[in-house]
Amino acid sequence: MSSGWRPLFWFLSCLLLLFSYIVWLNCFVPLTNRLTSLIYGPSGAVESALRTPSINQILMIINVKISRVVSIVLVCVAMVTSQAIIIRHDVGPGRYEVPSRDFPAVFFLEQQGNQKVCVATVIHQRWALTAAHCVEETLLHDSIENGLLYSVNVANQTRHIDAVIIHPLYDKDSATDVDLALLRFREASPRPLPMPIQLEETELGETVSILGWGYFGLGTTGRQYNDGNLRRATNQITQAGRRLRIMFDDPRGTDKLALPLEGMPGLGDSGGPALISSEVGLVLAGITVGEIEGPEFSEETQGKYGSVAVYERVSQHVDWIESVIGSSAPFDS
Repeated sequence: MSSGWRPLFWFLSCLLLLFSYIVWLNCFVPLTNRLTSLIYGPSGAVESALRTPSINQILMIINVKISRVVSIVLVCVAMVTSQAIIIRHDVGPGRYEVPSRDFPAVFFLEQQGNQKVCVATVIHQRWALTAAHCVEETLLHDSIENGLLYSVNVANQTRHIDAVIIHPLYDKDSATDVDLALLRFREASPRPLPMPIQLEETELGETVSILGWGYFGLGTTGRQYNDGNLRRATNQITQAGRRLRIMFDDPRGTDKLALPLEGMPGLGDSGGPALISSEVGLVLAGITVGEIEGPEFSEETQGKYGSVAVYERVSQHVDWIESVIGSSAPFDS
């Protein structure tokens, strides 16, 4: 082998090893654990009579794990999954980082290697709210379709999602699309305390806190890398119609509209909350949908100064949420 090709050879070899490890970690280990659970029971202890998993159960598990590998491949190649936080270029990054225990009702839906993809918020002891397209962009959809429970980590405890209710107007090709989904936990839990939802249509001009794991970046350059850290930024609602909108103001501008910890959602933050302070504490006012694709929009520079993010307006869909949950808001908060 010529010396000119050696660097490329070693790079490709390392990439192959890394990919093999990810596949093993995200497919074969969970598959083995799942089959063990089917045979020996959820506790892992041998029961008086060994369970014999059916062929359909095994095939469903294998199908979901293959889907996980496909998902990982797409992430590794394209890095363009769902809509972490882009921050001001003139503020220390550490000021945006927050421990997840500060927001126990907020959790990510899937972890792909170091990346945490999509976000949901607990709004009831048995229900969480997210973006509908997050159901499609994670293994949540395949798991539920195949009759399997979907496990998530909520406030350091494992919860199991057993049903997904998509908003009836969800249609990515429609101008009146409603990108919302309710996730039902198999069992109710009083912890964490659910996040109250915004009931009044008084969001315009309010300051919101936005949260997310995933891609970090600066307003001058847009998204840069994903370190899996939870960050919180603030912004101001500039439009409150069918949906909510926020804009990333450049602190170098003469209007000086940028907030001290202003920021924007970015790649990996879909389904994340926009929280407004109220008399009862923080309330869930919006669910991250994405960024408006204007003339200067680019996936590689997503979240730059001047960009506009869109949120589903929770107050517009209280009736639907109540009808699905079967009780009136405020819920168990």
